[in-house]
Amino acid sequence: MKNIQLRPPKQVMRLERMGSRFQTRLSFMRQVLRRLREEEWTIQQVQADWDDNGYGTAVYQAKGPNSTYSLIAYTDYLDDADRSDRVIAEKWDATFTLFDGIPTQADIERLRENVPKQEAGRCSVKELSMSRANKSVRLFEHVVDSLANGRQPDMASIIETGYLMRTTAVYGNGKFGMSDRDRICGRDEVVAPYQAEFLSVYLTRCLTHDLVEHVARQRNPDKFVPLDRDIRRYLGIGNSTGLGMAPFLYHHPVLINNWIMAMEKALATVRGIIQPTSHQKAEFKRLVAQAAIMSSEWNVADQRQMQRIVTLREDIKRLNLQLSESGWLGDDYPWDMVYCWSEDSLSVEAQELIASLLIEVHPTEVDHLSSTMGTIDTLCVRVKPAMTMAELKELIESRYGWALKIDFNQPEETHFFWYVSEEKLEPRIGERETEAGADREQLLTAARDVSALYADIQSVDAKQNVALFLLANPKHRHMVRRIQALSQYPYAEIQENLLGSELLPIDMLRFKLAFFGATKFDPKSDRWTRINLYQGAPLPDELGEPDSDRWILLPCAPQRGGVR
Repeated sequence: MKNIQLRPPKQVMRLERMGSRFQTRLSFMRQVLRRLREEEWTIQQVQADWDDNGYGTAVYQAKGPNSTYSLIAYTDYLDDADRSDRVIAEKWDATFTLFDGIPTQADIERLRENVPKQEAGRCSVKELSMSRANKSVRLFEHVVDSLANGRQPDMASIIETGYLMRTTAVYGNGKFGMSDRDRICGRDEVVAPYQAEFLSVYLTRCLTHDLVEHVARQRNPDKFVPLDRDIRRYLGIGNSTGLGMAPFLYHHPVLINNWIMAMEKALATVRGIIQPTSHQKAEFKRLVAQAAIMSSEWNVADQRQMQRIVTLREDIKRLNLQLSESGWLGDDYPWDMVYCWSEDSLSVEAQELIASLLIEVHPTEVDHLSSTMGTIDTLCVRVKPAMTMAELKELIESRYGWALKIDFNQPEETHFFWYVSEEKLEPRIGERETEAGADREQLLTAARDVSALYADIQSVDAKQNVALFLLANPKHRHMVRRIQALSQYPYAEIQENLLGSELLPIDMLRFKLAFFGATKFDPKSDRWTRINLYQGAPLPDELGEPDSDRWILLPCAPQRGGVR
């Protein structure tokens, strides 16, 4: 096996590439479903007290070898005037909590008084997550009407939306009285990041399928037909994600480093394989063909992303042609040839897609890296006072040279500022010259702050220690601590100015969402996007099938009666 070097941070940690990521087999949703399959978990609806319109209470249970988790769902009437995807909404079509164990009727009644209120309610240590969702009203009603009249829904409508409900938040880790992660992190099934939250989302997807059938059956029991299995599988859970997610990347740098380190080690390992098996080569070619279908069905209104998709479609064609004409797959180290060629010849979006596909065909070599993606963040460590200023300066030059190239005297380099809204305590971004609030700026300012620190240490004795410097310059303490704490984590820092006028926060959102396992990124501005979760994922009774983990790309839309 060839020793392939990891891609350098200066390449990987740029926002253009971060905003071009795709789901991989290391993504957290993929990890959830692999565990359900490998440990033979059972998933079932154990309660559904719904009226004819689908309003009421339902409970879904996921039972594993050591633990049981229950999704408790409350569905309610929602007036159109109250319908909103914004995080500040106060009413929703459905609200959920993931309960640790099997709830009693008293638990269900207690939570009925709190979960539908979301932020205004309170949970207990028995609840692990809390979430809410709204119907995609037009598609939900279309599917109900179709099934109630004995026919399957129109596939063009299914493809256009891809989900029956979309969430606006999945809260966890101690919020609103819920269990802290520390209480459960010793359990194998939740040791990796976001496992409880994405189990909740998967169970929510099951509910949406059952709910639409229930309403259709009650509307016309004589003509009702169940939803086609292929369409069920195609329907995921939508999600609307905004700026609230972006600061997470800055404030959890060690965790982000570990996510990327796992991905980069996986890619380097695969590129270093001398000769893949014939099955692995065939699987890669199958995935490339699937990618062509995925990109043809991926259409968005956002002009920037749509142009990237158009380019991606052409790049996939070029990749297919190259695979058929180059003879690479018969040579040693074919995956390294494919990837290196992509860097020289294709767009960044295509390069990241190819990286995901290469990793996909080698589960045995890469899946163990999933266990390395969590962390106890180290940014609470103390400053190392004995470090000399010469050592600090060298560390800045080696790790933050990209920041030292930025001229922060230019107004465009401090165009934005980050703050927390007073109304909902949610992260926001403002324009410094035209909006108030810059005096309450949040620290997403590494590039600017390290530049200021570096300027101030130029005249300081190189042998002086950090402690004396910070006594005289306490404003730099947070940056010195960050530099020291991250010195062993090469992928911890986004190598971009997060204040500059060219910033597109959407790239930060897509980066994190890809690690979640999201698909069908649909930007609605440069500050929020819609996505699809679990689209194409196996249904609960399919988890044990041999091919149940092959859903890296959107499935080929089902063909029904010649209608696609």
